[in-house]
Amino acid sequence: MKRNRDSHRTNGIPLGLGLLAVWASGLFLSYAAQSPETIQKIQQLLQQGDSLNAQALLSKALTESPGNGGLYNLQGVIKAQQGDFASAETNFRKAIQLAPDLEGAYLNLGRLYQEQIPKDPSARDKALSVYTALLRFAPDHVEANYQSAVLLMQKRLYGASLNHLARLPAEAQNHSQALSVQCGDYAGLGHRDKAERAADQMLHRADLAEADVTSILPTLASGQDTSLALKLLQGLAARQLASFDSLHGLGLLYKRAGRLAEARQTLEAAAQLQPGSVSNLLDMARVAVEQKDYTGALGYLAHARDLEPNNAAIHFLWGMVCVEENLAEEAYQALKKAVSLDPNNAYYNYALGAVASQREDASESIPYFQKYCELKPHDPRGRLALGSAYFNSYDTEKAEKVLESVSNDPETAAGAHYYLGRIANRKGDYAEAIRQLQMALKAHPDYADAYAELGLVHLKQKEYPQAEEALQKALKFRPDSYTANLNLMILYQRIGSPRAEEQAKRFEQIKKERAQRAKELLRAIRVEP
Repeated sequence: MKRNRDSHRTNGIPLGLGLLAVWASGLFLSYAAQSPETIQKIQQLLQQGDSLNAQALLSKALTESPGNGGLYNLQGVIKAQQGDFASAETNFRKAIQLAPDLEGAYLNLGRLYQEQIPKDPSARDKALSVYTALLRFAPDHVEANYQSAVLLMQKRLYGASLNHLARLPAEAQNHSQALSVQCGDYAGLGHRDKAERAADQMLHRADLAEADVTSILPTLASGQDTSLALKLLQGLAARQLASFDSLHGLGLLYKRAGRLAEARQTLEAAAQLQPGSVSNLLDMARVAVEQKDYTGALGYLAHARDLEPNNAAIHFLWGMVCVEENLAEEAYQALKKAVSLDPNNAYYNYALGAVASQREDASESIPYFQKYCELKPHDPRGRLALGSAYFNSYDTEKAEKVLESVSNDPETAAGAHYYLGRIANRKGDYAEAIRQLQMALKAHPDYADAYAELGLVHLKQKEYPQAEEALQKALKFRPDSYTANLNLMILYQRIGSPRAEEQAKRFEQIKKERAQRAKELLRAIRVEP
């Protein structure tokens, strides 16, 4: 699926060749101090990969002609092939010093710096300065203008990049590589129509290569232009030029756009190319979760778990899927494994705490919520969860202290006042319970659990009309509320209502759905933390 750029040339000069291709073919001048046959022989040996004999011949030539810039250029090629960046840089610079018009040395040094950009971002400006120096005496140089355009696009200097593209011959401007940079520049400038036209031209070019698309994806991402990135990756896939990475990226873009069926199909196509990719299996599982295909998600995760049994993310996602499937014990075991493998992951601890809080001993959840609070001290949701864990463990003093600390935060006020209301109700302080629950409802007017608890407070005080009103409101907002259905059944039985039998049947059904509370706690966590 990948092609060598050597097939693309303009006026005998490579347009966007790979680094070694430039090094191997970038010497066009002969030198009086050495015969053309010697230089050609060294180049031939380099192209054959015989650096040992090339070095021997070159060392002899340098001894005879120490002022020959072309020989230092070749020495730089050998050092670069050996991975000796510092020596390669020194030799290319020496070549330029001795032969200021040696274009190949500029190209080699510029591309050497470009190869270093992933490790050293400052190398981008160094490469640009080298091409600028070359363009001072060769302003129409195709490769130097093209590479300058690429580097300027990466620096988000889109107008300057387009200026360099405009200096290319018409034939070179129509290469897919140049169209790729043009597309990125126009997208960066917000000229959507022009970017679309460049993309269309590029996708219909016979010389289209995968790198023409993937090289500008970061630029498109910086402008959040998902649709154009989708179009380009779709074009690659249609031309059967997409590698695993491109298909995987296309699948994730489909997912981001909410096109789940296409996302899953594309990720499965990527899996055909790399069936052992755990990251791809996890992404397929996440898409399946969004499709509510939990069985399919568990299938992907089982495969991933076989490949990487100690990958905490797999166990975490397995646990989350089990929560959705109401498989409480399986969820607990999977999340416990995730935490054991990655004990300092805040989200794993929160999830395990939420599941553990539904078990027989709710206090088991406390250490995990404490850990979350330690790792995310500025997230009030952690303290709300910890306060609820103390409440469920009947540690009223600690619960009140923690809950009061988050009762004024807009994100947690409703939940904090709800639990403070429940504490007051548990103590028999009904006036305070009503006050706290009303504050919860003020912060969150459709808070079903707060209405359910308010109904219980009125029921305890035999204020039956107020109790029924509150419970009916709870069921309006959440018909499957366990507490509201239970207390409404008790109310109807107590007052001898003819609706008591029907409500009792309804409550029996609700009892089977108690895992809902765990899901509510887990809503604060994304499936992919």
